[in-house]
This record gives sequence, C-alpha cells and structure tokens, in this order.
Amino acid sequence: MEKDYKKYASIMKALSDETRIKIFDMVLKEELCACRLLEEFSITQPTLSYHMKILSDSGLVKARKDGVWMRYSASEEGLESIRKFFSEGSCE
Repeated sequence: MEKDYKKYASIMKALSDETRIKIFDMVLKEELCACRLLEEFSITQPTLSYHMKILSDSGLVKARKDGVWMRYSASEEGLESIRKFFSEGSCE
C-alpha cells in the first residue's frame, strides 16, 4: 500500500510549531475548551483559531461546538497515522 505523503506532510506541518505541539500534548490528556487553551498561552482568540485549524485539518485534533465555545480533543485516527508512519521505517 502506498503512503499518503500529502497527509503526512500536513501532520508534520501541524507539529512544526512549538505552540501547536503544546496544544496537541494538552488535548492528548483531555478534551479542552478554547477558553482553557487561551488561558495557557499569551495569544489572541484568532491566533488560537489559526493553530486549531491547522491541527484539525491535519487530522490530529477533533473539534466540537459546545454552546459558544469549541471543545478540542486528540483524534485517535491522527495519532495512529503518526505511529504508522514512524513504525514503518524508511520513507520508501
């Protein structure tokens, strides 16, 4: 089966930023609302939205609307993609 390098590039791009790595680490542990994430960082809501869009588009994070806030959690499928890529070894 051929690797989907476009998908892997999207994941690598999402994890190429220190803020996004920290966000991903946080949502790996528990589902968090945007308000909680904003408390952790010195960024604006639009900047958080930008980071969350990249993480969501890569498939690493899932989002759901909860009233006026968004709640974010890690995607098992996205996490499995990372594991699969690195466990297969070389980039054939």
